[in-house]
Amino acid sequence: MKNSKKPGTVDASNDTTRRFSRSIIIPARNEARRIGPTLDEYLRHFGTDTEIIVVLNSCEDDTGTVVASFGPHENLRMIDEPWIQGKGGAVTEGFKRAKGGVVAFVDADGATSASELERLMHLLGDYDGVIGSRWIDPTMLIRQQSYLRRLTSRAFNLIVRKLLHLPFLDTQCGAKVFRREAVDAVISSLDTTNMAFDVELLYLLNEKGFRVEEVPTIWEAKPDSTIHIWAVALAMLLAIIRIKLKHRAGK
Repeated sequence: MKNSKKPGTVDASNDTTRRFSRSIIIPARNEARRIGPTLDEYLRHFGTDTEIIVVLNSCEDDTGTVVASFGPHENLRMIDEPWIQGKGGAVTEGFKRAKGGVVAFVDADGATSASELERLMHLLGDYDGVIGSRWIDPTMLIRQQSYLRRLTSRAFNLIVRKLLHLPFLDTQCGAKVFRREAVDAVISSLDTTNMAFDVELLYLLNEKGFRVEEVPTIWEAKPDSTIHIWAVALAMLLAIIRIKLKHRAGK
């Protein structure tokens, strides 16, 4: 659903110069059934110093209509542009438009609660980034993923650690918080659009010497996932190889 004032964007605030202390980006593809409860929780929890940006990614359902139904709201924005591809493209576009000094992104399904994301924000401290991990302390998980997804996650993480030498146990958890200056330092080099986007982001931050801390997180696997694991597994593997080759060549 698109705003008549500016195609592709629903911005509940008429003041385009307004600044926020924090920005939360929620990439969404065909999340009409799950985005509503997530937005309801986040808008009730976070105050007007925090903007929430929902970035649609080639939705074929009523996700945009559900998001627009929450407006007008002074700290909710929706972005729907035809060139946005994949989770990576959605988060990158959110990075570009975010106004906060602290920038976070979470999944649309509500697996990370608003209170848990705020806890991660408070842990930022002197770090340049804080990322949630489902593998440091699995006892903190409210509901785990299926065995197949956990097995695939471990295999993917092993490949990431071996090829890119990243120290993280969980690059894919949808709960990440960064300082604005860290995001700005790498955003021009981000071009991975699929689910491997998180890996490229963390790889670039690591290469530039930014300090990213991985912490255990409270997380709940949600039903009705819109991700088909076998459909994305090969694409993600190829993306990791591409990241390795591209940035090695860049050096």
